Amino acid sequence: MLSKEFEKIAADEIQTYLFREGEGNISSLQLRDREKFGLPFKLLAAQLSGRKKVAAKLPSFHRTKGILYPPSVNLEQSSSESTGEFKGEIIAGAVGKTTAIMADLTGGFGVDSFFFSKKVAALDYIEPNGSLLDIARHNLSLLGCANVHYHETNAREFLNSCNRNYDLIYLDPSRRDAHSGKVIRLADCQPEIAGLLTRLFEVTTFALIKTSPLLDIQQGLKELNYVKTVMVVSVNNECKELLFLLQKGFFGTPVIETYNLSGSGDAKQFLSFTFDEEKKANSDFSEPRTYLYEPNASILKAGAFKSVGEKFGLQKLQVNTHFYTSDLLKEHFPGRVFKIDALEFDAKSFPEKKANVVTRNYPLKAEELKRKLKISDGGEKYVIGFSSAKKKYVVLATRLAETAVPNKSGKK
Repeated sequence: MLSKEFEKIAADEIQTYLFREGEGNISSLQLRDREKFGLPFKLLAAQLSGRKKVAAKLPSFHRTKGILYPPSVNLEQSSSESTGEFKGEIIAGAVGKTTAIMADLTGGFGVDSFFFSKKVAALDYIEPNGSLLDIARHNLSLLGCANVHYHETNAREFLNSCNRNYDLIYLDPSRRDAHSGKVIRLADCQPEIAGLLTRLFEVTTFALIKTSPLLDIQQGLKELNYVKTVMVVSVNNECKELLFLLQKGFFGTPVIETYNLSGSGDAKQFLSFTFDEEKKANSDFSEPRTYLYEPNASILKAGAFKSVGEKFGLQKLQVNTHFYTSDLLKEHFPGRVFKIDALEFDAKSFPEKKANVVTRNYPLKAEELKRKLKISDGGEKYVIGFSSAKKKYVVLATRLAETAVPNKSGKK
């Protein structure tokens, strides 16, 4: 049950106010109104701040009147709409049936539960924080989720008392320590996953675990059993999540899948490989040719440095320069593609005096190179500094339009 304060905030009059003032300056409003609607203004300020934080991240929540927002720390770890919807597709692909029953052991703000509920027949939401659970129940009910059942307990207690079997269980452990500092290793997260795995696979066939994008993949594989697939997920070329899909009894080689999603959650770029393939792959090296290729953030995070060149028939510029090159254009490359206009950039012959400056394995950072060349940010051209096996280059280039993933979106 919602607290009296949140019941008031959910009322239409206050919601109309929050929608009307949502784009305003919260500090100015707070100076003007110490109290409003019989509530301390700091409570309304927290809701206004929450709405601002989810405007781009969770548009479905932002545009729905009556949605309540928890403290900012709970919003920070919640999934975005694009990654939430993507994980819903992963769930559907793993269990392969609409009659599936699953549990979200780390319910939190309920974003992932919202998208999971669309793909399964029934979902158990588990959250030890009663206030957060009440907010999630209110919001998910408002969003039409009728198949979610709520349990105010922690993951370990729920598993120990569980008397049903699930098709899939999801965990997104908290990446904060006792002092609210950020942690990365699974062993430092709560709940501590390794200690739950034995009991977990007594009641489920599949488990999906979300971790920090900063977690070392090899370290994650050492801490987890039965890993079938590791998914490295970026949104608009910014790495956001690592997902480990576990299947009970699986002892094969994990496949590493890299996704670069659009803001709407469609997979616009996809590459898969195994670490064995990466180890055996060979890199051919060359000086820069007509086209220059930069893998997306997911591929760089996954470490597919040789595999991506081999799969697309590209030459690498240098071992530590993760740029690739070719004379013939390779379509559907998962990353940025540039056509080199000039192998030597001449600032004196560049009347625009404006370009997007990028450096990779180059003595100067982008800002330093920009100052040295006396050009400003912007425009349509790119000035790229990098090292090949033989020398250092500063080239002038044009970025080519991205080509869509062939045939299917790449979603599961």
